[in-house]
Amino acid sequence: MQWFEAVEQIRPSVVQITSPAGSGTGFLIARAKSLTICGVATAAHVVNQAHYWEQPIRIQQADSMATDLLRHSDRAIILDEQRDTAIIIFEPKQIVFPQSPIPLIDEGRYLKIGNSIGWLGYPAIGSPHLCFFTGAVSAWVQEQSAYFVDGVAINGVSGGPAFTLIQNEIRVIGVVSAYMPNRITGETLPGLGIVRDVAQFHDMTRRFQSVDDAKAEETPPTTPPPAPHPGVPPMQDAF
Repeated sequence: MQWFEAVEQIRPSVVQITSPAGSGTGFLIARAKSLTICGVATAAHVVNQAHYWEQPIRIQQADSMATDLLRHSDRAIILDEQRDTAIIIFEPKQIVFPQSPIPLIDEGRYLKIGNSIGWLGYPAIGSPHLCFFTGAVSAWVQEQSAYFVDGVAINGVSGGPAFTLIQNEIRVIGVVSAYMPNRITGETLPGLGIVRDVAQFHDMTRRFQSVDDAKAEETPPTTPPPAPHPGVPPMQDAF
C-alpha cells in the first residue's frame, strides 16, 4: 500500500474541530454497537477550554464538509490530560462516518525507532484543506506514552491521526500532540514532533449506548492547564 492509498481510506474518518477557543483536528476512533453514537479522538488541549466553559464545538468532516454543532448537552468529553488525549462522544446528525474506524495498533505495542509514519490534519496556513505529513519515529518515550517524531509540523494539526502501515494494513499509532522547536541557540530551529499513544481509546465507546451513558463518565471540568509542553504556544499554535 502506498501513502496516498492510506490517506484515501482514512479521509472519511477525519474531522476539523473548532470552538471559540481555537481549532484542531480529530478522527473517528470508535462506534457503539448500535452505530447511533460515535467517539472522535483529538488532543486534550484542543477541547479543554471549550469543555471548561461549556462552549459549542463544531465538527466538520473532511470530504463531505458535513457539520455537526455540538453544544454542552449534545456531547460527553473524556480527557486524559496527562497524555494530552481526549475523546468526544456524540450522536452524529449530519456527518456520515464509516461504519468501522481505522484499526488501532494492538494494545501494549509500539513502533520501533526508524519506522515511517504519516499523519493528517488541518494546518492553519492551509485550512480548510486536509493535509498529509510524513516522517520517522525518532524515539519511543515510555514515561510520556509518546513518540518523538522527525517530521514537519504546522499549527492546527493537533489531534490528528498518526498512522503506519503494518503488513500492508493501516494502524493508528497515536494522536498528534505538539511540536518542540529547537531553541538551544536562541533562534528557532527544526525540532521534533510529539505523538501521544492511543492507550486511552481501546474499547472506549463500546461501553456507551447513548450520550447520557457517556455523560455519566465525563471528565469533570477543571481549569485548563497551560500548553502541553514548555515553550509551545497553546491550542491552535501547538503542532
